[in-house]
Amino acid sequence: MQQRWPERLWIVRHGESAGNVARDAAHAAGLSHIDIADRDVDVPLSSLGEEQSQALGRWFADLPAAERPNVVLTSPYLRAQRTADIIAAGGGVCAEHHTFVVDERLREKEFGILDRLTRSGIEALHPDQAEFRRLLGKFYHRPPGGESWCDVILRLRSALDTISLHHSGCRVLIVGHQVVVLCLRYLLENMTEQQILGIDAEGDVANCSVTEYRLDRSIGEHGQLRLHCYNFVAPLEEAGAPVTSDPDAKVAAR
Repeated sequence: MQQRWPERLWIVRHGESAGNVARDAAHAAGLSHIDIADRDVDVPLSSLGEEQSQALGRWFADLPAAERPNVVLTSPYLRAQRTADIIAAGGGVCAEHHTFVVDERLREKEFGILDRLTRSGIEALHPDQAEFRRLLGKFYHRPPGGESWCDVILRLRSALDTISLHHSGCRVLIVGHQVVVLCLRYLLENMTEQQILGIDAEGDVANCSVTEYRLDRSIGEHGQLRLHCYNFVAPLEEAGAPVTSDPDAKVAAR
């Protein structure tokens, strides 16, 4: 049988960011705008996010050497790259012969004109977009200058093709964002819009949580990745690192 998939695939949401903290402050104060000085791509981890990433790195490092990731793919956003770097520095990546790739297709969903607005800010400043989103739903609504979930899925299809082509048989770690985690589940499990939005409605993807797939060779001609765990936070709990699941700062348009 020709293998087309990685042996294991871990999908991790980055650690808590300064944007998460700024969002909470904006909502608590009833503000329309989220006070972030940096571009979204440059928003760093918070001190708690650093702690969470270190805890996850130790968890990966405790795996046998032959079971640790040997390919790391990360979003270009600073908070994701930093999470990946901390995991690697903590011994969580195979020490020899590993590949580290920054892939822009794993970036955060782009929010266009709704960037840095709270939900109340969108309703006050762009009521037409709030209504469009209500009518279309988050799966299909594309704010001007931004992306819908379908747009994210389109680029992730390409990313999965690259993984299949270049990293079959490997142990692959992806570090990305909440919508990336969910949209990859949609693709890998052949879900419907209703199914993935139902999972989304159950709760946010926790910072530094692990979603893992393992290759099941008994399925189909080339085998298939089967979900092993989703939103797994035991690595943080075991290390005593607080678990957080606030959406990124631009949550209102997610």
